[in-house]
Amino acid sequence: MDMVVAKKEVWLTLLEPTIGSEINKTRPCVIISPDIANRYKENVVIVPLTSTRKNFPSRVDCKFENKNGQLVIDQIRSVDKTRLVKKLGTIDEATSNKVYEMIKIYFK
Repeated sequence: MDMVVAKKEVWLTLLEPTIGSEINKTRPCVIISPDIANRYKENVVIVPLTSTRKNFPSRVDCKFENKNGQLVIDQIRSVDKTRLVKKLGTIDEATSNKVYEMIKIYFK
């Protein structure tokens, strides 16, 4: 597959099938894997977006397409590029920085 995706892009992503408490549905997800990996690998690392706001330390508040939501750091996963349905846009640099800071904290 020659699909080119880039870090910080938001893609509508098919997350089904899931098991147990894994985040599900087809939903926007942010690509967080490095561009060099995105170019050559068949899978990407994503962080799902949700409109359900919860006061969990593993969430990063964000605004995308004029909607408030959260990036769910505790649901990071690797997905095959065939799960990427449609590019929706890109998150801003400030939000991207918050995501990577939370990843450092979460996995410390």
